[in-house]
Formats: sequence, structure tokens, C-alpha cells
Amino acid sequence: MKTERTFIDDLKYQLKYGGTTVQLISLNVGVFLLISILGVFARLMGLEAEAEMNEILSALFSLQTDTTQLITHPWGIFTSIFAHFSFWHLAMNMLFLYFSGKIFESIFDAQRMWGTYLLGGLTGSLFEILAHYIFPVLQGKSVVIVGASGSIMAIFAAMAFHRPRLQVNLFGIIPVPLIALAGFFILTDILSLGLNDGTAHFAHLGGVVIGMVSVQNLYNKNNIISIYSSLMKRITDFLKNLFSSNSKLKVKKGGATRGPAFKTDEEYNFDKKKRQEKIDLILDKISKSGYDSLTKAEKEFLFDQSKNG
Repeated sequence: MKTERTFIDDLKYQLKYGGTTVQLISLNVGVFLLISILGVFARLMGLEAEAEMNEILSALFSLQTDTTQLITHPWGIFTSIFAHFSFWHLAMNMLFLYFSGKIFESIFDAQRMWGTYLLGGLTGSLFEILAHYIFPVLQGKSVVIVGASGSIMAIFAAMAFHRPRLQVNLFGIIPVPLIALAGFFILTDILSLGLNDGTAHFAHLGGVVIGMVSVQNLYNKNNIISIYSSLMKRITDFLKNLFSSNSKLKVKKGGATRGPAFKTDEEYNFDKKKRQEKIDLILDKISKSGYDSLTKAEKEFLFDQSKNG
């Protein structure tokens, strides 16, 4: 007897197997629902409760450029890149994230996407803060900033500068090079600086900078995402060792040795690049001559790569 999967089952499946794009969208939607539900309960309690709740939510989930607020609420630099207070703001950002993220995931891995999203968002926040200190027209203005736009622009810019000639169908019918679309968005943000239009243009440009930098020296250990990933791994390993009840100090004579399976980040990225180049050659051969034209070794290699994910 075949049983149908429930909505919760589908949700769990998508979170586990839907990829990083689905995970990021789910996180943004989850934060939006939390903010909205708390807002509804506060509104039902009366005007005073609603005002207090709005103040609390703003303090928790927004980036505030006012110096005093920034010092007392520094977490806003991080929490704001997952927060939306308007449904349409969320909807437009998530649509753009889905479009950009799916292209990004087809080329890069989940770790790089998380790194690009987070660094893009944080850099966007810093750009907004610095702009309010540097430019006279913005000085003294206390602005509240929320949204994932800076993070999404980082992902989109990374794709555009890595694969500039990749074409996307605008409105489903007009083929446009990805770099041209990115150029349009970047130029729009630059020309809109200083306008009181409710858009964090400096945050967008901060995300663009990270996107551009993130694809330079891509397989080098000095790549900004590689540095971020290495730092995160060290922090994660440290916390695991710190809180693991089974961790024990082991001492071996003769000093530490490096096993044959151990690779540095640079060696791993180099091997990954070589594997991808080989896969591309095989796929190109299939597109020209068909699958049957592959040698036995090429078929086995392609099968092994698909099995290892």
C-alpha cells in the first residue's frame, strides 16, 4: 500500500535534499514568519503592545546606522541579512535568490554559496555603516536596514563575473548575457546613491564587491571564500572538541604524522578543479558523439563522480 507524503514530509525532504538555495530561502521565510506572527499577537493586544513589539523586533533583526544603536545592538549586522518586514520585499528577494542560487549551485558547492551569502551580507552592512559616516547627505540620519539584498547581489555578481557569457532568458524569451544583466543592476544602484527611495544601494554594492572578489584566484588558498571556509572549519572543530564528551587527549611518539588521505585546502581545490575539467571534457564528448562514444574508463569515471555527488 502506497502512502502519500504529508506537507511536513515534503518540507523535510526539501530542506535536506533541496540544496543550499532552498535552505537559505527557508531560513529567510522562517524569520519572516516569526516576525509576522509576533507582530499579529502584539497587534491583537493593543496599540501599546504593538509599539513595544515593533521596537523589540527592530532591535533584534535590523541594522541601525545610528552610532549609539549600532554599539548597543551590533548583532543587527548579521541578523538583518535574514530579516524582512514586508511580504513583497521578501517575495522579490527570494525570487531573485532562487534564480541566482540555482545557477550558482550548478557550478559551485554549498560551502561556497553559504560563504558568499554571509560575507556578501556582512560587507553590505559595513558599506551602509561607512556611507553614513563618510557622506554629508547621510550623516546624522538614523536609518533602519533589513533584507537579504546584499547577500543575493554577492551570489549574482559572483556568477556574472565567473561566467560572463552565460545567457539567461529575460522574461523567458530574450537571451541576455549574465554580465550585461549584472551591469544593469550595478549601474542602477550607483545612479541611485543618495536618493531617498528606501533601498540600501550601498549594501547592494558591498555585496557586488564580495561577489567579484570571491571568484578571483578561485582555487587558491588566499581566495576570500577559501579563507572564510578555513576559518569556519577551525572554529567548528574547536567547538566540537570543546564540547565533545568523548574527546580525549592522545599522545603519539615521534610527533604528528600526516596520513595519505590528508590534503590541504589548496591541494583539495586543485584536485577538484582537475576533476571538473575532466567531467567537462567527457560531457562535451557526449554532446558531440553520444554516450556510446565514451571509453569504458570514461564511463566508470563519470559513474563514480555522479555517485560521489
